[in-house]
Amino acid sequence: MLKVVSVSLGSSSRDKTTRATFLDQQVELSRQGTDGDMKKAIALIASLDGQVDAIGLGGIDLYLCAGKRKYIIRDAKKLASAAKVTPIVDGSGLKLTLERRVVESLATDFEGPPLKGARVLLVSSVDRWGMAETLAAHAKEIVFGDLLYALGIPIPLRTLRGVERLARVVAPIITQLPFSMLYPTGEKQKVHKPKHTEYFLWADWICGDFHYIRRNLPPRLDGKVILTNTTTAEDRELLRGRGCSYLITTTPVLDGRSFGMNVLEGCIVALIRQRGDIVSPETIEVYLNKLDLKPNIERLN
Repeated sequence: MLKVVSVSLGSSSRDKTTRATFLDQQVELSRQGTDGDMKKAIALIASLDGQVDAIGLGGIDLYLCAGKRKYIIRDAKKLASAAKVTPIVDGSGLKLTLERRVVESLATDFEGPPLKGARVLLVSSVDRWGMAETLAAHAKEIVFGDLLYALGIPIPLRTLRGVERLARVVAPIITQLPFSMLYPTGEKQKVHKPKHTEYFLWADWICGDFHYIRRNLPPRLDGKVILTNTTTAEDRELLRGRGCSYLITTTPVLDGRSFGMNVLEGCIVALIRQRGDIVSPETIEVYLNKLDLKPNIERLN
């Protein structure tokens, strides 16, 4: 059996272990939170190195992307360097490939509120550039919330070019900061501190990282579509109670849980290596075609 472990800076209360079958191969998937403790996460990765088939970085991205440029996050690089033998992934490869496919399919084949011509809020774009580009191609209007929700600056970004220009100036600086300054880690993921909820109310589709979404949820979101990932049964009930019409996760739900892109990418990398193929963007595309993964679409109200 292949084993893939996601080491997350998130809360350990969201931990989950399950098994699934991909291409006739059984895989054990595990998510292990370290409650925002970098030293604990580094030690856990080092202990797993050489003992499992792939390690995912959860609750943190190795890179931020804007256009053709990538900006490496210093804290994520520290985590990744703890693995010397086992491949370590952050899900960014699938965010640039699988999430594009998901958005394209939703734009043409979705029974709910249409994406084409919709008003869209993407809470953060530099961690999901594939989603950002594809949403922008179909939305009537779009707001990128990178400044609003990650940095607390009350400026909505409305074009991809605007995000790229900002990233050239800001990304080299913020990627050197402690990651906890940019993104909720550990128990902070449970904190509800809404800001700039006017954009949640404005949008027809609310997309992107679920922790940013959850942290800023207004009391009611009647009729809205949520496109996200890493949701639990508790999260689904929260969104149902707020009146959301649909919850769509970009990865399948396994044993009641949609795992992060880093977990799924770890599965694919483990399968590729087991079968003696070379891990590359092209090979990952081939395996995505073989797996034919579909988003999970759930009507809530």
